[in-house]
Amino acid sequence: ALDLNPPRGTRDFYPEEMELRTWLFDAWRREAQLHGFEEYDAPVLESVELYERKAGEEVSAQLYNFEDKGGRRVTLRPEMTPSLARMVLGRRNALPTTIKWFSIPQCWRYERTTRGRRREHFQWNMDIVGEASIAAEAELLAGVTSFFKSVGVTSADVGIKVNSRKVLAAILKMYGIDDDKFEAVCVIVDKLDKIGPDETVQLLRDAQVSDEAARKIVASLSLRSIGELQALVGEHPVRSEER
Repeated sequence: ALDLNPPRGTRDFYPEEMELRTWLFDAWRREAQLHGFEEYDAPVLESVELYERKAGEEVSAQLYNFEDKGGRRVTLRPEMTPSLARMVLGRRNALPTTIKWFSIPQCWRYERTTRGRRREHFQWNMDIVGEASIAAEAELLAGVTSFFKSVGVTSADVGIKVNSRKVLAAILKMYGIDDDKFEAVCVIVDKLDKIGPDETVQLLRDAQVSDEAARKIVASLSLRSIGELQALVGEHPVRSEER
């Protein structure tokens, strides 16, 4: 008999569910456009090399990847950032110095399905390219906060996490970790929410990061204020350089 369920890790959207999804996507679009962002999209099918260049060959295990009939290694996109970078570089001489783009892509990851985590998902991306100051981050946070307010979600309901490669780089410097390990460490800590702190620490140890450094790196990813960050790194001289 024909299996009437969608493929494992995916879902159908019946009319009542599609109505809710459309409402949410419209709210995202409205908020992005109010902040001056332009919408873009890219193919759901991309080259595997695009993601291996960012995260290493081990990322292939998380991809919906295959060879097409022409022998090319392709994958359903797991995220949008590499596609954005490809598009910007492709027209780098024609685009404005600073661009503000947003997208609502469907993304795919071939991972074990768990409660609330499927193999396909939609996400709202807002990106500012060409602005080096912290004003870009402030504008993105303003957009996200404004969206939550517009749909009645407050700080009592959700929190906003801010990732900083500069903070991570400063902590690595504190423990004498070479710059050539930085990208590998970033790939590992990106798995924290999926595998938990203990396994993340072990992966860092496997990457030749000391136990103390590994634990402080993981601890730095759950800080809730600048004061907590200061308490973690102490009076190390790299702190002032990374502000």
